[in-house]
Parts: sequence; structure tokens; C-alpha cells
Amino acid sequence: MKANKILFITQEIVPFTESSAMADNCRFLLQAIQEKGHEIRTFMPKWGNINERRNQLHEVIRLTGMNIIVDDTDHPLIIKVASIQALRTQVFFILNDDYFRNHLNTRDENGNEYPDNDERTIFFARSVLETVKKQSWYPEVIHCHGWIGALVGLYIKILYKDEPAFRNTKFVYSLYDDAFNATFPENYLKKVVVRNMEDIEFDGIATPVTYQELSKIAIRWADGVVLNCENVDPTLLEYAQSLNKPILEYKTGAEYADACSEFYNQLHE
Repeated sequence: MKANKILFITQEIVPFTESSAMADNCRFLLQAIQEKGHEIRTFMPKWGNINERRNQLHEVIRLTGMNIIVDDTDHPLIIKVASIQALRTQVFFILNDDYFRNHLNTRDENGNEYPDNDERTIFFARSVLETVKKQSWYPEVIHCHGWIGALVGLYIKILYKDEPAFRNTKFVYSLYDDAFNATFPENYLKKVVVRNMEDIEFDGIATPVTYQELSKIAIRWADGVVLNCENVDPTLLEYAQSLNKPILEYKTGAEYADACSEFYNQLHE
């Protein structure tokens, strides 16, 4: 059965961010998947170094105005949108003054990781899902690139399990060589848990949460895992294998796009 609606969640994508393995890969994959007849939508953070004027970002008033609670604090959500002209598709940007407006990316100009990266994973994941729900656009597959969206699978499987928008959605997580060095605060998992999630068990997830542990959360609640680099952390690959997760091996070019399309369809069956 064909998975018609594919939601891409990415940390980076050309032309809005600089060229990188992830940014270039996502730009290629979006076009290839769309050309194969899938309907796509894309979400990413509105990093502080994305030029709004040059990229012609504008606010989506009908989607803006929600508040996302993180650690008992309300954070206003702003949604902006811009087009990738060559694709005739739009990219939706998650923006909040506290978490994204003045943040260059996941690191500052000196290469230091931002101390609120932990809360940004929570805000970003929930913001994307709340916005998709508000759009009444029901994706059959969500494919996440980058650890900023690592909690999406957990939330659709637990927090939003009864929502029509995500009831039948499959979550795919791509593994890259994009590790961060910091450890998240000891209370990170407590902040992750919100209403209707009180009974969740993070079995096998060690604290404090590191890049490896955050990736394990993404893998645990994924329906499939894609290897997007040749040097995937072996402990993460072993973890995915131990859970018998379907794994798409590392591929490039047209072979990669064909394999992803088939992977989506197989998961949707």
C-alpha cells in the first residue's frame, strides 16, 4: 500500500541552512520523494541565522498563537513559512523567541552547545505535532532527520496515540554522524513527560541523557530506522537491531530515494 502523505522533519535543509550532509540530503530527498508521487510537507526550526528577508519567510497567522508548555512554563509558538521554488513546496518553520530567535543553530558562534538544547527538543517536537494536527493533514509516515526532532516518535505513540491525525502514522528516524557532546540535565526525562504520559517507562534509557540516550529514545519509538551515513554509532545500530527495528541500510543517490519510497510503503502496509 502506498504511503501518500510524508511529513519530513529536519534540522537542516538547503537553501535555508548552509550545505552539510544532512542539509543536502534532505533537499535531494524531498524532491525525489515528491517526484515519485508522494504528497510532502516539511518542518524545521527557524534558527537565528536563517535570513527571513532573503528567504521570504512570512508568518502563518492561522497557525500562530498556540502556547507549548515546557517544564510548567508557557512558550508562545510562531509559525512561519517559505517556499522552495524549484519544488513548488513549502517549508514550515517553528519559531519561539526564547528557544530559536537568537540561537544560531545547536551551537553558538564559538562552537559551544546551547544549554537549553534539552528543552528545545521538547518544544520543537510538540510544536510540530500540534501544528500538523491544527492543519488537519494526516501523514502516513513521519521521517525525522536530526536529533532536534528525536522525541516526535515518543509523542505520537504515547501523547497523541488517540489523535486521528497520528493514529496510523509510522515514525522513521534517520541516524547521522551528528552527535552533541553535552549531557542534558538530570530532570530531562521528567520534563519530557506531560499530561497522559505519567505511566511511561524509559526502560533501557540511562540518565543523564546524552546524544546516545536521546537517539535510543527516538529508535525505541520508531517504526523504522534509516542509516544516513557510513559511520553510524555502532551502539545505536546494535540497539535498533536488538529491538528488531526495520533498518534501511546506507545508500546514496537515486538508489537512496527509491529505497526510502519503498521503505515508507512497506511500513504503511
